[in-house]
Order: sequence, then C-alpha cells, then structure tokens
Amino acid sequence: MDFFEQNLEKYAALTVQTGANVQPGQTLIINAPLLAAPFVRKLAKEAYRVGAKNVHVEWNDEDLTLIKYQNAPDEAFEEYPMWKAKGYEEMAENGAAVISVYSPNPDLLKDVDAEKIAKANKTAALALQKYRSYMMADRIRWSLVSVPTPAWASKIFPDLPVEEAVEKLWETIYQVTRVNQENPIEEWKKHNATLSQKVEYLNKKQYKQLIFEGPGTHLTLDLPENHVWAGGGAVSQDGAAFNPNIPTEEVFTMPHKDGINGTVRSTKPLNYGGKLINNFTLTFENGKVVDFTAETEYETLKRLLDTDDGAKSLGEVALVPHQSPISQSNLIFYNTLFDENASCHLALGEAYPTNIKDGTSLSKEELQERGVNQSLIHEDFMIGSGELNIDGVTQDGQKEPIFRNGNWAL
Repeated sequence: MDFFEQNLEKYAALTVQTGANVQPGQTLIINAPLLAAPFVRKLAKEAYRVGAKNVHVEWNDEDLTLIKYQNAPDEAFEEYPMWKAKGYEEMAENGAAVISVYSPNPDLLKDVDAEKIAKANKTAALALQKYRSYMMADRIRWSLVSVPTPAWASKIFPDLPVEEAVEKLWETIYQVTRVNQENPIEEWKKHNATLSQKVEYLNKKQYKQLIFEGPGTHLTLDLPENHVWAGGGAVSQDGAAFNPNIPTEEVFTMPHKDGINGTVRSTKPLNYGGKLINNFTLTFENGKVVDFTAETEYETLKRLLDTDDGAKSLGEVALVPHQSPISQSNLIFYNTLFDENASCHLALGEAYPTNIKDGTSLSKEELQERGVNQSLIHEDFMIGSGELNIDGVTQDGQKEPIFRNGNWAL
C-alpha cells in the first residue's frame, strides 16, 4: 500500500471512530459528492469493520446542481422531496450516525440568480428542519469533513496545475487534521483535552458580556444566564463522544439574541450557496442587523438575512486563536469548515440548544425566553485576525482580557 492510500485509510478511520464514533449495530448515513467516491468507499469499509449494521450513501453532483439552476423553472426551487426528508428523520430517530463530506466549488453558482439560491436553500431548510434539530441538539452523532476536488483545490492554489493543486490540498488537509501524525486518533484525544481546558475556564467565569475590538469591528455581545461553552469533542444524548467537525480549533457558546450591539467586519469570504460574499459588515442594534455592506454579493447577503426573523440575529460566538494550525497555513480555503477554524467567528441564525443549561429539554418558547435565537439557518462567518482583541465582562462589571492580538490571553 502506498503512502497516499495509508493516509486515506487513517483519515477514514479518524472520521468513523473519532468523528461520528460509529458503534456496532448502528446505521451510518454518508452525504458526499461523487468526486469523493474513493474516500467514501474507505469510510464504508471502516464503518463495517467497527460493526456498522448498514451504510447508506447519499450522493450529490455539482454539475447536476448547476444544470438545475440554469434550466429548471422557478417553481422547481420551491419543492423538496419530502420522502427524502422523512427518510433522514426516520434514520436519525432510529439512532443513525451521519458523516458529511463537504467539498464545494466556491465559484459554482457565481452566475446564478441569488434569489433562486435563497429560495432553494429556504425550501430545503424548512423540509429538513426536524432532522437538523436532532443534529444541533446532539441527539445523534455527526461529523463534517472535507476532501479535495479539482475545482476547490484550484481556487486555493490558482498558480498550480490542477493535479499539483489537489496534491497540495491533500497535504494541507492531512496536516491540519493530524492525519500525518503516527496515531491521529490519539492526537485528537490530546487536542480535545486541550480545548476542554479553555471550555472549563470560560464556563466557570460565566462572563455576562464579550467585547470585540478590531479593524472595522466594535461589537458587544451579552451572554445569557447559564450559557454553556463547548469545543472539540461533544457527547450525544446516548452518552457517546464524537467530534462534529474535523478539523476544529474553536470553543463556542451563544450570545443573547437581544443583546448584540455594534458593528463587525468579516475577515474571510463567506461561501454561501455557491456565492462568495466578501468584505462585508453587519451593524446590530438590540440583537438585530439594522444595516450591512458587502464588497461582493450584496444581494446574496440581503437574501440570507431575509430568510426569517432569526437570520438577522446571532446564534453562535466562537473563539479561535490566530496561531491555530489552519490560520498559520496562511491560506483562504473558501470552505467554512476550514476557514472558521482559522478565525474567531460568529453565526447568523439558529443557536445550539446545548449552549445553554438544560437547553435540549426546553420548549421553543422556553428557549426564546432565555435569549436563544431560532432560525432556519446557521451560517458561520469569520471575524478573527491578528489584530482582534476580546474582553470578558464579569458579573460585577470588571473587564478581563480573553484575546490579545488574535490569540488567547488566558
């Protein structure tokens, strides 16, 4: 077996065992692009090796996606196959684990009408709302990973021939996911333990507010009472550990949906539905976006914010040091899984109920009363840099440094 195949098998083992933590007798759902077929086969083989009962693969193809946007009538984007949504719900209710392979072409839909994309995204979000709620409440184990595709690799390394760009991206992914280490699974145990130390510190502090200061950014975020920080590994409702994102460098919680004020500027492009929104600002008053700008894809950002009322507020605040391995690669990945783990970030839309005490047992009305934002969307965008400072305000009004010059000050 050559070196590439060895690493691919290690990556598959890490994803199945540490990512989704597939258990004997469990069904595994894999969502993946056709171009990821060699990796998906490795995932399936590894899943069966650890005892999976069944592996169900849901393929997607970007060429077909583009063909539909270019040729289908408008009403096609107002329909979602409910048999598929119900199928996901049924498998999740029966305890299935989920692995999603996310490898988008950042420029795929650059010439497509933003209104069509917004309509299709909202339709899918409505149909999959219940299924997605299982994931956000950690009712099931799930993990998100990426593999190179020619279009994605060429976007990151435009000066390299396609084959070299793909090879270079593989090397980068193996590095930031620790697959290039002798025992990636053990390395991830250590990494999760390191992130847990930050989580424990912040949960003990229970800051009432965070203050962000950086170029173009002056933002205050109130934190709800009994908020919960998380990061690295998670624990599903059946008590099993898993890693929702590989790679991950973040610790995160939720802001109070009504306590967000000031302006924040993005520091990396946001790839939303195949459109790149770049160099944008959001201005908040009492938890809602009241003004925004964007250098590119202003209309796409507008439609994202108009998805529903909760899309104009925030559901997540995440802290990532500028010196993280992904950030130190000095690459823009045009892929939120990677870019969000190179940079402090916020998320428009839905909050994770796990980020507030007893949140998974509360009704929607009870969550809302506690300041938990609700929405059809959850879209991370990056705000971190080597110039970002963050302070925490204690319950008695004292300011304490959390980040200085983009890195931990704790």
